[in-house]
Amino acid sequence: MVNDLFDRIQKNKGPLGKWASQAEGYYVFPKLEGPLSNRMMFHGKEVINWSINDYLGLSNHPEVRQVDAEAAAEYGAAYPMGARMMSGHTTMHEQLQDELAAFVKKEAAYLLNFGYQGMVSIIDALVTKNDVIVYDVDSHACIIDGVRLHMGKRFTYKHNDIESFEKNMERATKMAETTGGGILVITEGVFGMRGQQGKLKEIVALKEKYNFRLLVDDAHGFGTLGVTGAGAGEEQECQDGIDVYFSTFAKSMASIGAFVAADKDIIDYLKYNLRSQMFAKSLPMIFTKGALKRLDLLRTNPSLKAKLWENVNLLQNGLKDRGFNIGDTNTCVTPVYLEGSIPEAMVMVNDLRENYNIFLSIVVYPVIPKGIILLRMIPTATHTKEDIDETLKAYEAIREKLENGTYKQIAEATTVDVSNS
Repeated sequence: MVNDLFDRIQKNKGPLGKWASQAEGYYVFPKLEGPLSNRMMFHGKEVINWSINDYLGLSNHPEVRQVDAEAAAEYGAAYPMGARMMSGHTTMHEQLQDELAAFVKKEAAYLLNFGYQGMVSIIDALVTKNDVIVYDVDSHACIIDGVRLHMGKRFTYKHNDIESFEKNMERATKMAETTGGGILVITEGVFGMRGQQGKLKEIVALKEKYNFRLLVDDAHGFGTLGVTGAGAGEEQECQDGIDVYFSTFAKSMASIGAFVAADKDIIDYLKYNLRSQMFAKSLPMIFTKGALKRLDLLRTNPSLKAKLWENVNLLQNGLKDRGFNIGDTNTCVTPVYLEGSIPEAMVMVNDLRENYNIFLSIVVYPVIPKGIILLRMIPTATHTKEDIDETLKAYEAIREKLENGTYKQIAEATTVDVSNS
């Protein structure tokens, strides 16, 4: 008997989907309204927003908005039509690629329409079934999905654990010697959940011991780390050791798109083998021209990054001074770890949003261990001292409620009703 494909879907909505009736519109798929900024509207009230990745505040920068508007008026949303290989290639795409390559100190770069599908396709293009992949177990979902396409062997190493990395490199080396393939190592410049930088310098140093190539996803590092903002590799003084550098425009550049940078021969290969780009419409001119302006501001206006880090340090130092556990973050990503259950976490988020006007992301099991609540904040250049002071006071208040059992009592007595909040 052949089952109806949809029977499974109707019975099992998935680990997140099963909570949709209780969570949608509030805990997931919330509607933040108004101009992208440090303060936005949520359910009819103004909240301090710690949940957008607009690190440098470029989303509403007047010069950026002007260029975006001019590009929209000049080109519309469609131009250029077609894939780059067929009819969607322009000199402006080439200019952006050249400038991005120079900025991250690589020979060449290639534009991608989206970060997620770009990373998936890069991995697919770089390896064959004879090659071996070694990657950090905490890698972003785009890396995980790219690795899933790999028909050869792959090994994960413990997060940022060099001893584990070496053990898996030894296994990978033996396997590659058997298959006649090579080894691709994949990690992140910044791990976006907990805020640690990947141990790029230590991994690069091991190239003398093992024969591998290194692919780094630096989505959160690009624009925020390094003397010039060129990312985690520049910050750790090992950019030359990164063979394939990848980042997205969806964070510091406050837009859509991505790029990959490497030696020219590698980029030439990827141009003709990245299926996600070969069979997709070219990045529209609105985003291409807009990215050129954003990149120019990254290069010429260091005060944007300076203001970002002023806010990062003010927030993180304020949390540590008050005894909060922010883990070992050494980037802008600011996690706060508390002890509590999922029901307590839901009550806490409701309290933060409704009574303290604080909007942020919350992470619970199975992403992190049971009994831990992770409150994740993304400081930006647009946040103010007032925002930070209000948030620190709110954190002290919610910690007291968590520790004295207030949230547990509410969670046990009621189901948080978010439908009318």
